[in-house]
Amino acid sequence: MGDKMITSTPVHPQANGQAESRNKIIINNLKKKLGSKKGKWAEELPFVLWADTTTTKNATSQTPFSLVFGSEMIIPTARTSLQNIEANNEILSQDIDTIDESSDIAKIRMAVYQQKIAKSYNKNIRIRRFQVGDLVLRKAFQNTTNLTDGKLAPKWEGPYKIDSEAGKGAYKLVTMNLEPIPRAWNAIYLKIYFI
Repeated sequence: MGDKMITSTPVHPQANGQAESRNKIIINNLKKKLGSKKGKWAEELPFVLWADTTTTKNATSQTPFSLVFGSEMIIPTARTSLQNIEANNEILSQDIDTIDESSDIAKIRMAVYQQKIAKSYNKNIRIRRFQVGDLVLRKAFQNTTNLTDGKLAPKWEGPYKIDSEAGKGAYKLVTMNLEPIPRAWNAIYLKIYFI
């Protein structure tokens, strides 16, 4: 069929960053709208989605709706009261002509915005470097900890020893008994173990 399957696991939520980012915004807006009435979220969701879809985004300086459909969203009552079929057809044909141009402008704005964010992020980033033989702790994930421990579960497990560098910022680990740990581990999930 030619379909490409991409897996996304809870261990790597950054694999679907755009969806996670949008969901975070929607959840925060729902929390603000609901207050103490958390059980009413399903009733408020359409209003929150409407607000999110019609809000101008910093990265593109346009609303998500206008990027997809080429025009601004109009509520149904305003649409029927302002409806003029001839004028509507003319405006739609103009919008169709400008939709590609708007999309190109949005892409340029998005690229500039992403470069600005990357520059800001990279200014403060510290790359962790380890040497072969260093003792490290590995970040503990839900699937490697005891579920009954809950919030009291350890955040780090180990110690492990750096066996070799597996690539840029990734390391192969072995246990203290020199048993290899499956797959390489990114340095963001490792920290030095002090004896």
